[in-house]
Amino acid sequence: MAVLGGYCEGNNSITQAWVQQGFQPCFFFTLVPSVLLSVCLLLGALQYACYARFSRAMEPKYIPRSHLYRGQVLLSLLLALQPFGGLLWQGVGLRQLYGYMLLYACLWALSWGCAIALLQLEHTRVLAHDRTRGHGTVLLLFWALAFAAENLTLVCWRSPLWWWALEDTNQKVQFGFWLLRYVCTFMLFILGMKAPGLPHKPYMLLINEEERDVENSQPLLTDASRTTSTWKDFRRKLRLLVPYVWPRGNHLLQGLVLFCMALMGLERAINVFVPIYYKNIVNELTMGAPWHTLAWTVCIYVGLKFLQGGGAGSTGFVSNLRTFLWVWVQQFTNRQVQVQLFAHLHGLSLRWHLGRRTGEVLRSVDRGTSSINSLLSYIIFSIVPTIADIVIGIVYFTSVFSAWFGLIIFVCMSLYLTLTIFITEWRTKYRRDMNTRDNEAKSRAVDSLLNFETVKYYNAESYEVNRFNNAIVKYQVSEWKVSASLGLLNQTQNLVIGLGLLAGSLLCAYFVTENKLQVGDFVLFGTYIIQLYTPLNWFGTYYRMIQNSFVDMENMFELFHEEQEVKDVVNASDLRVEAGHIEFENVHFSYIDGKEILQDVSFSVMPGQTLALVGPSGSGKSTIIRLLFRFYDVRGGCIRIDGQDISQVKQASLRAHIGVVPQDTVLFNDTIANNIRYGRILATDQEVQEAARAADIHDRILSFPDGYNTQVGERGLKLSGGEKQRVAIARTILKGPHIILLDEATSALDTETERNIQASLAKVCAHHTTIVVAHRLSTVVGADQILVLKDGHIVERGRHEELLQKGGVYAGMWLQQQTGDESESKEHRTEKPQSSKKAS
Repeated sequence: MAVLGGYCEGNNSITQAWVQQGFQPCFFFTLVPSVLLSVCLLLGALQYACYARFSRAMEPKYIPRSHLYRGQVLLSLLLALQPFGGLLWQGVGLRQLYGYMLLYACLWALSWGCAIALLQLEHTRVLAHDRTRGHGTVLLLFWALAFAAENLTLVCWRSPLWWWALEDTNQKVQFGFWLLRYVCTFMLFILGMKAPGLPHKPYMLLINEEERDVENSQPLLTDASRTTSTWKDFRRKLRLLVPYVWPRGNHLLQGLVLFCMALMGLERAINVFVPIYYKNIVNELTMGAPWHTLAWTVCIYVGLKFLQGGGAGSTGFVSNLRTFLWVWVQQFTNRQVQVQLFAHLHGLSLRWHLGRRTGEVLRSVDRGTSSINSLLSYIIFSIVPTIADIVIGIVYFTSVFSAWFGLIIFVCMSLYLTLTIFITEWRTKYRRDMNTRDNEAKSRAVDSLLNFETVKYYNAESYEVNRFNNAIVKYQVSEWKVSASLGLLNQTQNLVIGLGLLAGSLLCAYFVTENKLQVGDFVLFGTYIIQLYTPLNWFGTYYRMIQNSFVDMENMFELFHEEQEVKDVVNASDLRVEAGHIEFENVHFSYIDGKEILQDVSFSVMPGQTLALVGPSGSGKSTIIRLLFRFYDVRGGCIRIDGQDISQVKQASLRAHIGVVPQDTVLFNDTIANNIRYGRILATDQEVQEAARAADIHDRILSFPDGYNTQVGERGLKLSGGEKQRVAIARTILKGPHIILLDEATSALDTETERNIQASLAKVCAHHTTIVVAHRLSTVVGADQILVLKDGHIVERGRHEELLQKGGVYAGMWLQQQTGDESESKEHRTEKPQSSKKAS
């Protein structure tokens, strides 16, 4: 039967920490689980609260299925249960338990239980704006402390109170438990660096990569831009970003920017004082200074080290506080750039949108905007502080030590920076080429999948697979060149750093032997230089990242500098539509210089009349519609509405009075109701349904299971051509414009539906000025005026009966279409008896 023999062994007090050349086991196994539990409970609670408020559950397909993650969980469970095995051995095998063993088992198991809970939390949830990879600080700190504690027992190597002698069974068993803890904590620490249970990329990046719609296209970068330096027009690029760093109109964010700058200055000062106080500790120890003086110096040193963090301040309190506050400024910058670019793209002309490569534009926007935050952070909080630290170091060693030390640092830093910039500039072409190959591979794959029907029609699966394989091979060749050149750069940097450290250390050691410097000065030099080299070693990385960001942003800058072809004139007024009188006066227009589409076109549409435009393909019918809507500006002549030149009024006011039903209707991937409501965003459901009735689609919509809430699919592909056309007509009816433009609005409809739509359009267009582009002449026989266009000229004009009597181009087109309709009707009639015979 086990006996509880007090709290500590041998009736010792826990206050006796150091006894017999080592820690007292009672003290050690009370302190360690208490510290671990405190870290896990307090910091873990903060992390849990943060996740409860700002996190979202990851979709199952993005959660890694990893055996290593299961290993993390099993190792944690094994460590949580390990002290109970020790209790069983102590109670059953030795029949002697102590109070600290029970406390150790409970605290230890509870702390590892909290760690498992945090591990599961990070495995299944992610912060909404998380851009990091790997585990959080709490788990990494917990595993590091647990492994460090097991290493701390090695201090008691010579103590007879511990198990290192392995003289009896109890010591061997205790050694086995320690070895189990040591191996498990070490494995958890190593696996924690790899983070196998977390996505290998930031979660939002994974989602964005999957949602990209990349089309087959050529890269936006021109051949000239590939060969120029990334830093060309650096001031222009920087000027574009500077306004977003200083958030105008937001005093809170402006205060945060100033406070972050102050914290960055504080870090520079702390980096100077940490080595100085380290030197003071060494000198006071060697000179036998009083205990209170030494303790005060150590406390100041530890306090500064807490503020600074590991070496370069990467994990210090000041750095973490600055990073936390700067997130809000980063989000402001990212939002402003994306919104401005989105508005700019919508402001570009129809000519640019018709010639754009959607996949390339989306790829460029995505890479460019995501690189802005990292670019600003690297420049402001990495490059500038590193250069400042170098200057401070040169000044300090020159004034306090000697000019030789300042010279060594200056030469080493200058050589390092020069080689870094030179090699990085040289390898930029490989980075650009890799981006190009990446675009080609992705666009090749997406284009092939989008056209999968065509691939299957022509049995070309193997051809597409081979083309995709060739694109991947080209990308991997470029990727290898990037990796190889990076290895060369890293080795060059290590060589320069090693030579500089060797020269400075030898000189400092020589001065110590000559009694010109103290031992603490040698420690100061080594500490300061290593502290300086740590951010300098990252300088190459920062420089490469800045350069890569500029490379990624070049396409985005090109988009920003795309000129708007159609602009509002200065002090343009709003269009005032009273009657809707349209005039074209001697209009000339060409899409390409030297080839005019419209030549000296003049006509007038009186208020409330209907004008029809007919003619062969390419004669300029749709161009007239686009000019009236001001997708383009005329090259000569003038277009007026109620006597007002449309080039002198605001585009928004012009388009607000014009409704268009295009030939090729494209709908948003939304409900039918919202697609109709796009004509007037604030329209009620009743008004939407009335517009649908007028377009003869209300009953069809109600036949769908979800009615007006039916999703139309990507580009409206779930609806037939006629249904899409009627939705577009309803949308225009809901807009209620003064002028209506019908660009072959019934071309996708069957004959019966076309007649119904024509009747609806006749009601809608009544008392409205209407221009109709028609391919079927039967749809425009009631027009007040018909213009026949050919090769950009108006060759005939008049009403339907007048044009037939002339026997010209219009009469020929009418006769041709009538003949075609009669032949189709005959074929339709002859098919019915044959089919009935077969049926009988």
